[in-house]
Amino acid sequence: MIATIDGDGRHFTDFGWLKTYWLFSFADYYTPDNIQFGPLRVFNDDVVVPGTGFPTHPHEEMEIITIVLDGEITHKDSMNNTSVIKAGDVQRMSAGTGLSHSEYNSGKAPAHFYQIWIYPDKHGLRPTYDQRSFKKEEWRNQLLPLASGQRHKNVVRFHSSATIYRGELDPGRAISYETTEDRRIFLYLTSGKLVVNRTRLLPKYQARIDLEKNLMLQAEEKSDFILIDLPTCRGWGYDKKTLQGGRF
Repeated sequence: MIATIDGDGRHFTDFGWLKTYWLFSFADYYTPDNIQFGPLRVFNDDVVVPGTGFPTHPHEEMEIITIVLDGEITHKDSMNNTSVIKAGDVQRMSAGTGLSHSEYNSGKAPAHFYQIWIYPDKHGLRPTYDQRSFKKEEWRNQLLPLASGQRHKNVVRFHSSATIYRGELDPGRAISYETTEDRRIFLYLTSGKLVVNRTRLLPKYQARIDLEKNLMLQAEEKSDFILIDLPTCRGWGYDKKTLQGGRF
């Protein structure tokens, strides 16, 4: 099953310094049937103007991944990390028991980046930080794992059984991705036109995919996208024994 949400289905807010599209309920935007997808809790498409940014603020019990598409963001946190995250860079903070940080655009151009929040598999972890640089040719005509809690090498590591991929396909190119029915796939199309198992995606579309065994992704035109492989959350609702009912 492939459910799609077009670009207009995102929540847009213009704060002046920040133009942002929220793909899930966030801050004062709340839709009860759009809280999360598996352990994927947040996917924000942000643009921050130069000389502005997010002042110091706290996080806890979340894996926070930042993927910079254009420009740069300067990061400072309570773990004494200071870094500049540039286009092609991927940063991860495991908030764990608690941290605080700030993000400012100290560059001369707008900073365009994705912020992705994923629930960790374990709580009470010590806060940690990781960052890695990738080159565009590494994800051209293939899926490149950027961040993962699975068995991938040369990635930013996080504490969830999930993997974030980036891909860019030339017109007419196609790639396949094998999945299983106990996994969920989230896809966000940055640009281009992409067909996923006969479902057509246009720029800024989301695909939320369940109960598919294999995916075929084919580009109608040059297409840049993020694909996130996620576990299906278990333990929600009632177990089978409870559903059998009882008498008193």
